[in-house]
Amino acid sequence: MSPIDLLNTTCSDLEQAKAKTTALLTERQAGYSLSQPLYNDPHMFRIDMEEVFEREWLFMGMSSEIPKRGDYITVEVGQNPVLIVRDANGDINAFHNTCRHRGSRLCSKERGKVANLVCPYHTWTYDLKGKLLFAGTEMGDGFDMKEHGLRSAHCRVAGGFIFVCLAKHPPESDFDEFLATLDEYMEPYDVDNTKLAVESTLIEKANWKLVLENNRECYHCEGSHPELLNTLLEWDDTEDPRAPQDFLDHYAEQAAQWDAENIPHKHKSFGLRNRIVRMPLKKGTSVMTMDGHSACKKLLGRIKNHQLGSMRILHLPNSWNHMQSDHFIVFRVLPISAQETMVTTKWFVHKDAVEGVDYDVDRLRHVWDATNDQDRVLAEENQRGINSRAYTPGPYSTTYEFGVINFVDWYSNSVLANLATSSLK
Repeated sequence: MSPIDLLNTTCSDLEQAKAKTTALLTERQAGYSLSQPLYNDPHMFRIDMEEVFEREWLFMGMSSEIPKRGDYITVEVGQNPVLIVRDANGDINAFHNTCRHRGSRLCSKERGKVANLVCPYHTWTYDLKGKLLFAGTEMGDGFDMKEHGLRSAHCRVAGGFIFVCLAKHPPESDFDEFLATLDEYMEPYDVDNTKLAVESTLIEKANWKLVLENNRECYHCEGSHPELLNTLLEWDDTEDPRAPQDFLDHYAEQAAQWDAENIPHKHKSFGLRNRIVRMPLKKGTSVMTMDGHSACKKLLGRIKNHQLGSMRILHLPNSWNHMQSDHFIVFRVLPISAQETMVTTKWFVHKDAVEGVDYDVDRLRHVWDATNDQDRVLAEENQRGINSRAYTPGPYSTTYEFGVINFVDWYSNSVLANLATSSLK
């Protein structure tokens, strides 16, 4: 079923899908993977889009991607085109990327720069705060310009991370606390003085939840990610129940150096949705390159210690990230269909770093290009197996896959809660 077909789903079909989703999530066995329809059914996918991606806070990009007035990026969240732009006051605003006249997209490029937002269809013109400036005399004397500004979306920026929520009323919970901690932990990197060095986009033929599940464990790493394991320690965080004493000792040594430079590092969790923790890399390595040595000659922000490890930032439902001493990497996941997902990876360096002088793009991206493609294959093979009539939910390891259990629990609880709220409207 295509996205257009999904739009034509009858109310009866949608209500049945909601009821089935509720039943499957309510009756699921804890510690096991989800039922097959939740991974491959187009009607279940519509529920995911409406109850997760149209209601939760989503990571969209970094503030340094739009450093000046009029700079913008666009993102497609299912059938919802979103426009994120910096205005004349330096504020970052998010709008539904659809003209208030007849609905055309205002900006069709992934990124660009404008003085004002001009619809290419009939030249309706908006300022960078979404106010309608021009609609032509053809609309008649009774037309009220003030009633036809752009529809805004909720937008929050913390530590250089841009989050957008498409819901009328965004979820509150502990998001403010997470954003405050993100500001604190990202301060050493001075994101405003970074730039996008390179980005990649992969289309994975797998449900978005399988992409996230694969990310939430390193059980598969030893057999699948030789490049990544040149530098990465497989423990999920400092509280990983598998972590041996030599790792804890290594962390303690690194943490003493980070404390001396006032570099935040302690594990911070905010429910099952958000987590920040700084993890050391393997001894003798400083960043995630093939040899473990620097990828860029210029360190970020106020950082002086190359051995800063990787600060891992998790934001469900659609992002994981690695912050390092000389560059950082952000990942964004957006569903396309029940069995197709877009994964975007972006590498950032100091804004004054010169390509070919201070950094080499191929060296910068080599490890994660390889890892991303390996993960793509794993997720796609996972999807093919789940599509089998023989598939039934299988058990997760409570030690090696506790991160997956946390994700599936968060997903299940969030969808059930959002469906219950929807039914009250």
